[in-house]
Amino acid sequence: MVNSNKSNNLKEKLMQYVFYTSALVSVLAVVSICLFLLMRGIPAIAEIGFKNFIFGQKWAPVDTPPSFGILSMIVGSLYVTAGAIVIGVPIGIMCAVFLAEFCPAHLYKFVKPSVNLLAGIPSIIYGFFGMQIVVPFVRESFGGNGYSILSASVILGIMILPTIISISESSIRAVPETYKEGSLGIGATKEETVFKVVLPAASSGILTSIILGIGRAVGETMAVVMVAGGSVMPLDKIALLKPIRTLTANIVTEMSYSSGLHTESLIATGVVLFVFIIILNATLSLIKSSNN
Repeated sequence: MVNSNKSNNLKEKLMQYVFYTSALVSVLAVVSICLFLLMRGIPAIAEIGFKNFIFGQKWAPVDTPPSFGILSMIVGSLYVTAGAIVIGVPIGIMCAVFLAEFCPAHLYKFVKPSVNLLAGIPSIIYGFFGMQIVVPFVRESFGGNGYSILSASVILGIMILPTIISISESSIRAVPETYKEGSLGIGATKEETVFKVVLPAASSGILTSIILGIGRAVGETMAVVMVAGGSVMPLDKIALLKPIRTLTANIVTEMSYSSGLHTESLIATGVVLFVFIIILNATLSLIKSSNN
């Protein structure tokens, strides 16, 4: 019996060290990435000038002297992300409501795996789909060459659907049945109960899904590179049907042949993107803390 207790204690201590090491590796990974970005990006921003880098509209690394302004790419990222939100959020929330409250059991077995499959499709496949289907459709229906903010928004709107649907559905299912029973008991219809009682009660989880979806849209690279056109447009020429270059697309497009200050400026672009992600995560934490 004594040997058994000692063996159990040894296993518990061993697993504690394993868990501690795993957590430490995760923290070290985040710290290492932060240090790398800051140590390589901040000096470049200082050399270029914060105002020239953030608010400059001209990106011309090969000119003499070179220009490293990323404002148009910041605006492009915001436009594409906003378009993805407009397209993906309503569809995602309505789909989550359908799955949680109205979907028949036999249909749920097919719809839910289909939604999960969307999350597993590689981004380059979304890019191919966009080039072959979305871009020609936009070109023929709205004009332009098809490679545009609108095309990128459509693709990103589809890509964020699994995140929004899965988390929103879980939040809706987590609403206590007593809320629904009370609403139905006072004469409300099922639709009124869902939209006036259940959705407000699940609003925290739904907002979480939207913020995580925004994070996915902001950080997406390959699909956007393939359908957005990749042109650095002046602010006065940015339009829904015009090509655009986002922050992530700028990094992946030019990193392979850059050198010197050009490389450092691309890393500094990553710093700006990292700040956006930090802001989104901080917003998510505030939402969670305010509902606890």
